[in-house]
Amino acid sequence: MLRAVLIKDLAISRGERTLFSKLDLTLRAGEAATLVGRNGAGKTSLLRAVAGLLRPAAGSTAFEDANGPVEADTARAEHLHMLGHQDGLKSSRTAWEELRFQTLWTGGNEDSARAAAQRFDLRRLLDLEVRRLSAGQRRRLALARLAASPRSLWLLDEPMAPLDAGQRAAFGAVMAEHVAGGGMILASVHDPLPIPARSVEVGA
Repeated sequence: MLRAVLIKDLAISRGERTLFSKLDLTLRAGEAATLVGRNGAGKTSLLRAVAGLLRPAAGSTAFEDANGPVEADTARAEHLHMLGHQDGLKSSRTAWEELRFQTLWTGGNEDSARAAAQRFDLRRLLDLEVRRLSAGQRRRLALARLAASPRSLWLLDEPMAPLDAGQRAAFGAVMAEHVAGGGMILASVHDPLPIPARSVEVGA
């Protein structure tokens, strides 16, 4: 289980334009932080850089567990879960096939997948193909996959966007439990998360 993420002197560029530079952030077990800033400031790019999907122009991201530094590729492969604007779901599978496959792929099991489906009120939808789900239902399926997987670092890009008030409250409870159990959350947001989180300005 990861215990810290250490972002040092990070800079992200897009073409010839620098989105931000000299960004420092340390996130420790049991903490949540939100990335705020104008559209195009680099919030999503920062999440992608932490996930190893984008090469920064400068700076570094390091990971630690209880025993010290963890090699970045290992940390990302085994301890990180990113939820972006796109839900990353295979449309031809049923909701249950997709939830089960991705939960097992990321280290969970069928019991955790079924518990997450119940928590996100997906049980009556599990036999439907993903392509038949609404945007809100697809997001709930992606969140169930997140909750069912035993990964300590959650990178979330506007996770609340398609959810109604009740679903936002339900996911807020899941996030609170994740943090209380020593997990970490780094989220790009326009609206505040429904849990305590410190704010980090990006591209100021």
